[in-house]
Amino acid sequence: MEQLYTLEFIWFSIVVILLTGYAILDGFDLGVGMLHLFSKKDEERRLMLNSIGPVWDGNEVWLVTAGGALFAGFPDVYATFCSSFYIPIMILLSGLIFRAVGIEFRSKRPMAWWRWMWDILFAFASFLIAFASGIVIGNLIRGLPLDANKEYIGSFTDMLNPYSLMVGLMTVALFTMHGSIYIVMKTEGVFHDKIRQWINPAIIFFIMCYAVTTAATLIYMPHMTESIKERPFFFAIALVNMFVIANIPREVYLGRDRVAFVFSCLNIICLMALYGVGTYPNIIRSIDHPDAYSLTFLNSASSALTLEILILFALIGMPMVIAYTFAVYWIFHGKVKLEPTSY
Repeated sequence: MEQLYTLEFIWFSIVVILLTGYAILDGFDLGVGMLHLFSKKDEERRLMLNSIGPVWDGNEVWLVTAGGALFAGFPDVYATFCSSFYIPIMILLSGLIFRAVGIEFRSKRPMAWWRWMWDILFAFASFLIAFASGIVIGNLIRGLPLDANKEYIGSFTDMLNPYSLMVGLMTVALFTMHGSIYIVMKTEGVFHDKIRQWINPAIIFFIMCYAVTTAATLIYMPHMTESIKERPFFFAIALVNMFVIANIPREVYLGRDRVAFVFSCLNIICLMALYGVGTYPNIIRSIDHPDAYSLTFLNSASSALTLEILILFALIGMPMVIAYTFAVYWIFHGKVKLEPTSY
């Protein structure tokens, strides 16, 4: 029994790590996309696109892998999740598709109206992905109306509650800040100085959303603090997160853009850790009957043999994914420059 719990916890941790990797890597892609229209010159927009050009499609692999890991390790969760969030998932997938189309088609023609059309689609799709992701997370924190068969009995409009919309807006603010720091890190010259002026407003926007969402969580989602009350050492995550957020504007002010980006990544890691600790052991929480109908990593996992095989594949596959990611970022590190083959 103890061995089964260990296997379930390891696979649950792998899913969370994959989602965290996606949030960090595709988060700045989405931030760049949402900031895209704030730049009016075609050359500047091309610089923004080419800053993520070599990596944006590879970053999506983390989301696909997380979905596969959820399906293989927690099939009941996967079934309930996909049926409950069918419309948000379709919105998110549509955003991913149209973002890809916008990036690839934009520079196929030189006409201004053509490029503006794809620029708008790229920016809107990036916003849609970030906002839909936040709505999903907000509802997972709040809980879903589930019946005895663990099936969703609500509607799509039930998901558009004030708390989930608040988390959606905070996610948009988080990725906007993350993306602005990334652009500064990847550019130079006049455009670099221009983007630097965007960072402080983005940080202020995020801190405001974060403060309001945290207050709402503490007041209206008391279950999110139960694990921390039972294990006070988890409060260290919140303290670390506070210092990480406070240090981001300091690093930007000192001109240490790479360090600021590292702290922005740490911020996302801390937020995902707080989400995992707060929802533990639930993956999908029942809002009406949390003790009886919730789907946890304990009551919805695959068999011990299946998890052992999956962990074996993960031990082989994850180092390859991580190595590939590091290789791509190393090859394309440094400041972005426009070339004839650029977007």
